[in-house]
Amino acid sequence: MAFLRAVQVEMLKIRKSKMIWITLAVFTMAPMMAGFFIFVLKNPALAKSSGLIGDKAQIFGVADWPTYLSMLAQIIAVGGILVFGFVTSWVFGREYADRTIKDLLTLPTHRMIIILAKFLAVMLTNLLLSVYIVLLGVSIGFFIQLPEWSLEMVLDKGFVLVATTLLTLALSAPPAFLACYGRGYLAPIGFILFMVVLAQVIAAAGYGAFFPWAVPAIFSGMAGTETALGAGSFFLVLFTGFIGLAATVSWWLYADQH
Repeated sequence: MAFLRAVQVEMLKIRKSKMIWITLAVFTMAPMMAGFFIFVLKNPALAKSSGLIGDKAQIFGVADWPTYLSMLAQIIAVGGILVFGFVTSWVFGREYADRTIKDLLTLPTHRMIIILAKFLAVMLTNLLLSVYIVLLGVSIGFFIQLPEWSLEMVLDKGFVLVATTLLTLALSAPPAFLACYGRGYLAPIGFILFMVVLAQVIAAAGYGAFFPWAVPAIFSGMAGTETALGAGSFFLVLFTGFIGLAATVSWWLYADQH
């Protein structure tokens, strides 16, 4: 029961904060922009008269459901690292920024319960953000009336969306440790931005399969294929998430006792 109460408290903190609503508003722009580009691509006359916008839309290929759902997966793969990491940084870093960490640690609740409640709250929040983005994106797709909708396509692209989301969620654990170690927001946010840029460079060099922060984007099809990854790449992402979780738990249990 103590764990459930701790989760409820963390979820209440997130729901009452301005951070989550600003993040939601910013993340909403991604599927709307994707839908706009697909709409331009679906209407050749509009694409021709749009100039530069029409040229950029051509990069995405064909205006159909498989292409559009792949775009949503890529949005979660790249945008999710930023958004999920930001949510994680806020949940863990705010305790230091608001100077409430000393009060939190004096509660008659085991620290393991507090830290696991924070991680579960982060995971649930990020999952809800992903579900919202997918539902909004699919609604836009139906509004545009994209072709080639089928059960087989939904199962195939749905699996890619779910797997990409889980891979990206795993990578939100290391920023939690950096928020605790750096005692605030700046260290984890700087780390996230650096990893996103570095992932682009390493993926372009052909070694993205060996860099955890590049794996979700490659799997989502951003590199042109969804099958270029081996089991080792997925293990590397999960191992990175586990290291972030273990490091954060260790910090809370031991590092601040002195």
